[in-house]
Amino acid sequence: MASVAPSGATGEPGGLRGSHAASVEDVRALLGLLAYTELTAFTRLAESSSQAPGLHERLRLARRASNAVERQEWVLARIEELGGDPEAEVAAFDRTYADYNDRTTPGSWWERLLKGYVGHGVADDFCRLAVDGLDDRSREVVLEVIRGGESDERSVAVLSAAAEADEVLASRLALWGRRLVGEALGVAQTLMTSRPALARLVADGAARRGVGGVDPSSPAEHVPWVLGQLTAEHTRRMGRLGLTA
Repeated sequence: MASVAPSGATGEPGGLRGSHAASVEDVRALLGLLAYTELTAFTRLAESSSQAPGLHERLRLARRASNAVERQEWVLARIEELGGDPEAEVAAFDRTYADYNDRTTPGSWWERLLKGYVGHGVADDFCRLAVDGLDDRSREVVLEVIRGGESDERSVAVLSAAAEADEVLASRLALWGRRLVGEALGVAQTLMTSRPALARLVADGAARRGVGGVDPSSPAEHVPWVLGQLTAEHTRRMGRLGLTA
């Protein structure tokens, strides 16, 4: 696992850039969401490890759970560097994924594996849309954590092989994937409409990408664009499994 690079010296507290950077409060909010996402990833991977069909899968998932804890610590350290209370920032997002989990109880180990692949992927994609206005150091941390979490891509080989060998399983997983992404997009929409800090960061990211026709002073208006971006990424993600999104 690669380590996060040291903070850059920018002449401003916490490594923040000039007037074009997001506010430190907004940055800490995104970091809180990311740390909470890694916490839930640890729980999910540990549970998947305990229920895996073989020793190889149990060991692999246990290692990934350990890596999620390490990534969480990177984010918590950055929150502290920015003068925040790490636990408070994470607590602000407690139960963010509760409805998603309640509505998507997997019926098999394969469905559990796909749930993590889809749900964590959508969460990471959402954070990617919000990084452009961050100070250099925070952006580096966020992207490093997301890259580290892409070990979920290792699920591709397992799921795609299983789907290729069993047409019935493939059909079930394709339907399950559509249900999962629908619920995950609902979480993203709620974050955009209920968390002004995240909405501002995503709106800033959209503006920097040249997205037109939306009032940048009304971040909630970016919801359709966000959902479109997340849906497109999900389609590509499912395509890597050989499944129809």
